[in-house]
Amino acid sequence: MKKYSVLYNPKSGNGRSATEVYNLEKLLPDATFTYTDITQISDVPGFLSEIPSDEGVILAGGDGTINHFINDIGGKDPGREILYFATGTGNDFLNDIGVTHGDPPFRLNEYIINLPVVYVNGLEKYFLNGIGYGIDGYCCEVGDRIRATSNKKVDYTAIAIKGLIYDYHRTSAEITIDGISKSYKKVWLSPTMKGRYIGGGMKIAPQQDRNAKDGSVSLMVMRCRSKLKTLMVFPSIFKGEHVKHTKIVDIFQGHDVHVKFDRPTALQIDGETVLNVLEYTVKAPRLAEKKEIEKETAGIV
Repeated sequence: MKKYSVLYNPKSGNGRSATEVYNLEKLLPDATFTYTDITQISDVPGFLSEIPSDEGVILAGGDGTINHFINDIGGKDPGREILYFATGTGNDFLNDIGVTHGDPPFRLNEYIINLPVVYVNGLEKYFLNGIGYGIDGYCCEVGDRIRATSNKKVDYTAIAIKGLIYDYHRTSAEITIDGISKSYKKVWLSPTMKGRYIGGGMKIAPQQDRNAKDGSVSLMVMRCRSKLKTLMVFPSIFKGEHVKHTKIVDIFQGHDVHVKFDRPTALQIDGETVLNVLEYTVKAPRLAEKKEIEKETAGIV
């Protein structure tokens, strides 16, 4: 009988993870489980090293749980197989790889290595899905305030629409990707993406491949002087069709990204909010170049 050590985040899924995690016993009826609240583990690598090699490990939670796990192990290979069982709400990662909430746990290892790093306000963090900067960061900021005072489900779409009409003030932005700079005015969004989805289902970067052989990320800039036109285009983000509006949307791909606004605003990293951000930098690994160097060194052309 297979044994599994389950590391779960009880706060995921608006608190539902604490009960949803036990669905594992229905999905894997021939296995036995021990459950540990991962938020109470101070040394994740040390904890993993104490689990017997013949015992499986399942991480249960949402996108934020995976993000914390990645950073807890320093962006390194965990040294053993890690399975993932989704119990979160947004699940942008699941959308990106074509897995459904409630599916049996699947191998996570290939998705949590060679990840990009964001540098912002003194923080240095690996990320799984993307960096939201602009009105998406604002939505996370407002959502955090709602959760702090209410048990109601946070409606990010409604927050975004209200922000578009009334509360969010656009910025000017200076973006640089792989040494090439460009300036924009009236900017609504300027996220950098490892995956395609952000904000609980918005297909921000439809062409982005998280398994891209060169390790590149996508930088999207959405700007528009007209609030009415922005409101008309905004719903198309959920299907990734906003990229057809080339007069207000630009997408770039590269490895070294820097974005600076002319005033501080909120930013989110895989759903975790960072306040009062004036600029951020992303460094993505240049995987293809590394492989080419290795080939040349070996005399292979």
